[in-house]
Amino acid sequence: MPSVVGLLEQRELAARRRVDALQEETGRIQAELVAAEREWNEWVIARTRVGEVLSPGDIAGPAVGEEPSDRGEPPALPASSEAAKPKSVVPVWHAGLAWSALSADYQRIVRALADRKRLGQGPLTCQEMAACFGLDPAPAKVEALRSKAKRLTARRWLVEVSPGRFTLVKAVAGPGAGS
Repeated sequence: MPSVVGLLEQRELAARRRVDALQEETGRIQAELVAAEREWNEWVIARTRVGEVLSPGDIAGPAVGEEPSDRGEPPALPASSEAAKPKSVVPVWHAGLAWSALSADYQRIVRALADRKRLGQGPLTCQEMAACFGLDPAPAKVEALRSKAKRLTARRWLVEVSPGRFTLVKAVAGPGAGS
């Protein structure tokens, strides 16, 4: 009859072999993941580059010194920037793009500003947005809203009419509308 210690050692050895096998498999999967992510990023870059080459617009961008607030709306961007950057949840606005293209948090900001515009009220600060949404006006919450508003501004959904005050770009229509 085998000893209890001997049986425990056998089971420990079997468990250790299983752990080693799983760690090897994890290493292999991690390596595959890194290679797949690298390939994906290369395709994203290739698509972006081809878009830049094939874009009919002015690739040089806005004139020197031209700011979004100079004309009351953001400058026109090259057609290649129409697609949102990888891992971005905010696509660049263009005629025909509905609000449903935005995630819920961004839709809420656009909806609040659209309501204010419809009611003939002015732009909102991020602190005022936080109050509208029932959020605690803690700096972290306000800065999170500011980050989202700045991203919407960079993607031509909003315009910052004065520092920290945001409103919809004139061309952005109501929910679900594309123009």
